[in-house]
Amino acid sequence: MPAFNELNQAAGLIIPEIILIATVCIMFLTAPFLVSENGSSAAGLKHRWGALTLLALLCSTFAWLKSPLTDGSVGPFEVDAFAWYIRGIALVSGFLLTLILWDQTDDTHAAENFACLLATIAGTSFVALANDLIGIFLGLELVSIPTYILLYLGRSDWMSREATIKYFLLSIFSSAMVLFGLAWIYGIAGTTNLSAIADRAHRAIPGFEHGMLLVAQIIMIAGISFRLTAVPFHFYAPDVFQGVAPSASAMLSFVPKVVGFAALLQILPLCAGADGIAAWAPTKNQAWLFSTMALITMTFGNVMAFRQTSVLRMLAWSSISHAGYMLVGLAVATQHGGEHPNEASGQAALMFYLPIYGLMSIGVFAVLAAAGNRSRMLRSLEDLHGLSQTRPALALAMAVCVFGLSGLPPTGGFLGKLNLFVAAWVVNSQLSRTLAIALAANAVVAAAYYLRLIGLMYFETPKTIVDPEPRPASAVAGAFCAVSALLLFASPQWLWNAAAAAVSLVTA
Repeated sequence: MPAFNELNQAAGLIIPEIILIATVCIMFLTAPFLVSENGSSAAGLKHRWGALTLLALLCSTFAWLKSPLTDGSVGPFEVDAFAWYIRGIALVSGFLLTLILWDQTDDTHAAENFACLLATIAGTSFVALANDLIGIFLGLELVSIPTYILLYLGRSDWMSREATIKYFLLSIFSSAMVLFGLAWIYGIAGTTNLSAIADRAHRAIPGFEHGMLLVAQIIMIAGISFRLTAVPFHFYAPDVFQGVAPSASAMLSFVPKVVGFAALLQILPLCAGADGIAAWAPTKNQAWLFSTMALITMTFGNVMAFRQTSVLRMLAWSSISHAGYMLVGLAVATQHGGEHPNEASGQAALMFYLPIYGLMSIGVFAVLAAAGNRSRMLRSLEDLHGLSQTRPALALAMAVCVFGLSGLPPTGGFLGKLNLFVAAWVVNSQLSRTLAIALAANAVVAAAYYLRLIGLMYFETPKTIVDPEPRPASAVAGAFCAVSALLLFASPQWLWNAAAAAVSLVTA
């Protein structure tokens, strides 16, 4: 039974994802029986669903840590250092987002909320694990579709509904673009298997030599750029961030970026016939494309963030600018043979910066969730006035995370931006050094509006009184992110080694 054996081996490669999907099925199948016809449910039910979610994530994490780092490919899945790294990022973000959602959801919709969150985490891992174009697309949709539900559930105000509809319609359009681009690549290569596509591109079979492949890649990049919130595909972000709950904003600020960059790093090298991510460097046209996107995205995002009076819209524009920083890593990606594991390359710098940004971004939204209450969320900058006087611990966690986002020491955000700067500078071309200078200039602009938040918390008197409401789970998530930011500055080498291994700069 060769087919059964192959299926059994493939299942063995995705045990963490199987655990998550099984939990999702349990939640969706049993939740309707625990809610009455009038929509009421037992008090404290959300805590039970939250505990089940944390248990599923814990079991998946255990399976992930026990999974081998050696390359293993069976059918549509391939386990390597890259997949292992993305899995880790997804699981850690899953824990943090679960804690925020714990305080944001209600008993009636808790099962669906937690199930959708677990589905997005599983989808993120599937994109990195995929060894097939179809698998990559299904992973992307496994993130997108639950996100629509997560944004809408339990939201009765018009802002939330409008934000959900905007994200849904634009996300459907971007998915269609990605599918069209992937189908075009399939039409040129004659196969959906990633290894086979890379081999045919390396041998320059008919179809890979003309500009049709470039057109397919541009269409695919445009669709994925929606998830990255890269200019000009960013326009939905400020309205959506302002309209949804902090838990949803935290997820939207980070998870789609992980999925988007994972998909790009899976597809771009194989279209160039490169043997792995480390062996890939953008063509001249790709370098100009990513450089232009990076320059416009980080500059426009920071300029618009500086003008905002809503803290949520400011964070949305900040998320856009950070997408620009990460695109610098793609623009200056270089080929490496593995002899210099500590050398800053675009690929490694991107992988290093991605989880650091996630910690800082999720940490800020966790503080906003912990400092607000059900009747009033912290939306405007005035809501932050004097937060150090009313909630000193939360203000300190917010300050550390904001320092990290601005790229100031002593936080991991400083090292993340520094590595991107060095990676761009050492390429020693006019284009890459222009990007490095632009990145440094944008970091200064970003520091200006980020430090304004700290000034409002510590040097203003409270204008809007928000009645304290115990939200310990969100507070724990914010504290974890703040402490992690400081520890990554003190001891960053382990994360750099993992990021380097993910792009095959060092042996796993």
